[in-house]
Amino acid sequence: MVLPKLRPVDVTVSLYIFVEHSIRVGQGEPMSPCAFSRRVAIIIFLGAAVLWITSVPAGAQVLKSEDLPHFRSVGDVELSPDGRYIAYTVVMRDWPGRPYPQVWVLDVASDKSKRLGGDQKREGSPRWSPDGKWLAYLGGEGDQSGLHIVRPDGSGDVFLALVPGSNSPLPGQGETICWSPDGKQIAFVSATPGPETAEVNGDPMVITRYLYKPTASEGLKRFNDNRRLHISIVSLDTHQTRALTSGNFDEHSIDWSPDGTEILFVSNREPNADEFFNYDIFALKIADGSIRRLTTTESNEYAPRWSPDGKHVAYSATRRGLTDRETNMEDTHVWIMDSDGSNRREIGAVIDNRQGHPQWSPDGSAVYFTVQVHGSVHLTRLPISGGGPQSVISDLGVVGSWSVGAGGALAYAFASPSDMPELYFKPYDGSAKQLTALNAEILHGKQLGEVESLYFQSNDHKFEIEAFLTKPVNLAPNSTHPLIVNLHGGPHGQSGPAFNFKNQVYAGLGWAVLQVNYRGSTGYGQKFADAVFRDQDGDEAQDVLYAVSAVLRRNLWIDRERMGIEGGSYGGQLTEWLITQTNEFKAAIPLAGISNLISYNYTTYYNQYEEMEFGEFLHQDDLMDLAWQRSPLRHVAAVHTPTLILHGENDNDVPISEAEQFFIALKDVGVDTVFVRYRREGHGLAEIPHIVDSIDRSIAWYEKHFPAPGAASTTNVQP
Repeated sequence: MVLPKLRPVDVTVSLYIFVEHSIRVGQGEPMSPCAFSRRVAIIIFLGAAVLWITSVPAGAQVLKSEDLPHFRSVGDVELSPDGRYIAYTVVMRDWPGRPYPQVWVLDVASDKSKRLGGDQKREGSPRWSPDGKWLAYLGGEGDQSGLHIVRPDGSGDVFLALVPGSNSPLPGQGETICWSPDGKQIAFVSATPGPETAEVNGDPMVITRYLYKPTASEGLKRFNDNRRLHISIVSLDTHQTRALTSGNFDEHSIDWSPDGTEILFVSNREPNADEFFNYDIFALKIADGSIRRLTTTESNEYAPRWSPDGKHVAYSATRRGLTDRETNMEDTHVWIMDSDGSNRREIGAVIDNRQGHPQWSPDGSAVYFTVQVHGSVHLTRLPISGGGPQSVISDLGVVGSWSVGAGGALAYAFASPSDMPELYFKPYDGSAKQLTALNAEILHGKQLGEVESLYFQSNDHKFEIEAFLTKPVNLAPNSTHPLIVNLHGGPHGQSGPAFNFKNQVYAGLGWAVLQVNYRGSTGYGQKFADAVFRDQDGDEAQDVLYAVSAVLRRNLWIDRERMGIEGGSYGGQLTEWLITQTNEFKAAIPLAGISNLISYNYTTYYNQYEEMEFGEFLHQDDLMDLAWQRSPLRHVAAVHTPTLILHGENDNDVPISEAEQFFIALKDVGVDTVFVRYRREGHGLAEIPHIVDSIDRSIAWYEKHFPAPGAASTTNVQP
């Protein structure tokens, strides 16, 4: 068995792989390594500092697309109650499919790790028993795939229950398994068929649900399986399972009360739950199955957690009357309420930025949660009785999964400027120690492009916009280099100077890459996130063009005759929009972009998106006219830029019909265009060979349409 390689802390260069082309930072959903068919994306910000790379000698090694399958990363992290062990998952990318997790256990005293299971076994969501003698996890193989328990040394593996899931769009979920306080039972969330299942699986297929399509990352199926998530418990002594909930509503995000009598859960109990997304918090009495409701709001509550004494509940929530299922405009904040649902208070309001799901300190005096800050993700501690927030981890990079132990010790996954997420341990009053170095071999000798941030004034003088420039590794005096603009999705997401695999492949070719946190991005406060309201393909697009203008004039080595543009999801939409507005880019590559806001609104799986972004339904007032005016398809006659369109065949977020329309329209206009459809893919790309293929195709497309250096006179004189 090969153990993860260990090395001392090294935070000198940035290296984190950004598997997706689009970022959707919504309700602060934590990393879920058990279901890594979901793409995981993390962005890192280095503030205003520049990340310097040593000069590159001739023939220096650089990253190439074929290096991607060799990368690994730490996903979920769980510290044992006694602090002796850390259970964590390692995300593998070494086979021709989607990334998958494996469970490892590390002995804190010796820094030695042991994998639980075989080389190709998929396992995730490790959770310790209250006494630390057992580890529950989800995984296994064949008819033994589901909930297991195992000893920390890997012995005594016991299969307890099947745990079927659902592809229904249920974002922002919290815990899916939790132990009873006495360690004798485990509660878990699993799916059962709903009343529509039979008709949907028939011939003809009969659809009655408004939300008849699956979640964005599904990729394998085009339709909602109509299964409902419910709560069950299983006895460790008898292995008998008992269902606690049933019916047509979904129940998830569970937490067992300290006194053992109730389980918290989240559910949307709206009579039109498909049309109106509205999670509330409930408590289920285990003895008789009775349910009491703790919140009644038109906004959303997520991931409730009991305080250690059972007197309070911490959770994430929004305030507004409309919350979108996916890319929500409003930042989630951390809230506290009494266990009966009274005395609700938004303690996270002291921080004007998007916050993740909270966890309690072991003594119940404070809550911990992540905060997005200018592309970085920090970990914060906030006392519940007053006092300001305390920064726990504010290093340059991204805190992923984390676990607080007795005495305030902390185990966490952290994507530093030098690597993908690795495992770290930090005593309460000590310094952090890096415990794994999963990519030391593949990174050895590789040179990376320098990344720096830059600020510039927006076109309307309302904002300081931040962008990040990755410089080519072979930058030298008097050299000239192409520029690729790479736009994040959302629009409520963020980019940063973290290692982006594709960007660094470009840098190895001698190309610069510009990422822009245009208005609407997260990590810059609520006002900035709101600035795209009723203005899609408006001033945020101007932010991108102003960023290009600024970087060209500050870096005279950039060749304005060799500029390309690309992006995923909303970044794909902006790519398509911008080539209808300017001819300054020699080639464009939209991935999963929206070309027609009207058709998209009625074919996507999450139909409240445009209502949230514009404040009303498209059929109200003159919004249909505005939506068409702001659609790239409306202005396709102005396009001259050669365009490579990439799209997942089973994208239920931005349906592939958006790409089909734009492709035919470009053909009609006479634009050089190619349309690539990736099978078994949802929104964005998840399968490793598909990601590698998309990188290689992108390089070939740019090389085809960029003129040779110095071969053309200056034609691009855009302001």
